[in-house]
Amino acid sequence: MPTDLIKAITQVVGTEHVLTGNSATPYYKDQRGNYSGTALAVVLPQDTQQVSTVVTLCAAQAIAIVPQGGNTSLCGASVPLARSEQQQIVINLSRLNRIRSVDPLNFSMTVEAGCTLAKIREVAAEQDRLFPLSLSAIESRCEIGGNISTNAGGVGVLRYGSMRDLVLGLEVVLPDGRIWNGLRNLRKDNSGYDLKQLFIGAEGTLGIVTAAVLKLFPRPVSQATACVAIRDPAAAVALLAHLRTSCGDRISAFEIVARPCIDLVLKNFPETREPFAQKQPWMVLVELADVLDIPLNTAIDNALKNFGSGIIEYHTTSNKQQSTSWWNLRKHISDAQKIEGISIKHDVSVPLTNVPAFIEQADNALRQHYPGIRIVAFGHIGDGNIHYNVSHSNTDKNTELLAQLEEINRIVYDIVNQLNGSISAEHGLGQLKRDEIHRYKNALELELMISIKKTLDPQSMMNPGKVF
Repeated sequence: MPTDLIKAITQVVGTEHVLTGNSATPYYKDQRGNYSGTALAVVLPQDTQQVSTVVTLCAAQAIAIVPQGGNTSLCGASVPLARSEQQQIVINLSRLNRIRSVDPLNFSMTVEAGCTLAKIREVAAEQDRLFPLSLSAIESRCEIGGNISTNAGGVGVLRYGSMRDLVLGLEVVLPDGRIWNGLRNLRKDNSGYDLKQLFIGAEGTLGIVTAAVLKLFPRPVSQATACVAIRDPAAAVALLAHLRTSCGDRISAFEIVARPCIDLVLKNFPETREPFAQKQPWMVLVELADVLDIPLNTAIDNALKNFGSGIIEYHTTSNKQQSTSWWNLRKHISDAQKIEGISIKHDVSVPLTNVPAFIEQADNALRQHYPGIRIVAFGHIGDGNIHYNVSHSNTDKNTELLAQLEEINRIVYDIVNQLNGSISAEHGLGQLKRDEIHRYKNALELELMISIKKTLDPQSMMNPGKVF
């Protein structure tokens, strides 16, 4: 009986760490306010053993578990379902927030799942090391267990890779309550299947990540930033190729921002400033580590000689204040959109060479069907990940546009698919794209994924209704 289960869980974690009623409600709603559900309770264990015991108790009664960290998911992955045949319990990992160890000589650190990304980056910096995952808008709230479970990306993927590339080992509580200790801080381990990769990006559907060994890197001793006005996305792709040839892996970020994004930020954040003398159609932000602005100037000057018609204007700096002012134009895009109201968001990726074709084809198709729409395109062009958001320039018509959500998604996703891309680049599937993925994953891929799920979670109690 659920009442007996709650009593048993309370004995494990303490009365104050089992939330029900109004105190549990904030944990049931996602960050965007698009998804909400209910559960028997929210449980906040303090260590891996408590997580294991709670999972064992739930497994015995076939109670579904929703793993949750900072609850910053953008696809409804970290909240209970609104309607479910199974009763659900939320296991929030925020109290598992200890840095277990830092090994600066091995360039690694072992952390618990509830550590915020901001805390991890700060502790690494105290040891003169860098943990490169950067999600500046939510770093103080997002937790590393969620970052791992969604294979988070951010602006540094071009140089350092996504979360999948930054994990050396994991500790995971399996759906039956057993603890798999895979906390190995090895760079090389060719002794069988790399099991940790099953849980990275699985969105809590295969088990609960409770701790991880993370890769650290040398801290850059200097950096330079360039703000470049370009003619179109094709010029951005050409510039990136040139800079990678000239500067190698010192490029730590390469972001593209369309004009409507800049206009939104300037309108809603008065402290921001137009970066160029005149309004330009597209902007690229480039960040190079361990380099000053003079070599970066030289590299862009050489690009001008090779394909100058694509580059309109540029500025470089090694001044942190100036760099921050440019990056704020990128950082505030999502918040500016939120202020303006509803938008239909897409987190997609295509091969880098196909980025210009995707933007052109999607722009043309949507504008043909929906005159007057505003397309806000920006993101991590260095790894082919574009955040492609659609709203109406007249915000009063956004509700009407939202009624066309399914058709707009189909237009965008079909173009992505035709260009050999993915409908989810870094946000995951969650509830948002759970059904869409069946249209774009081939049958064999889905069969293999479902087989893994059934093997590890035969009762389907781990985050049901997410991904599948």
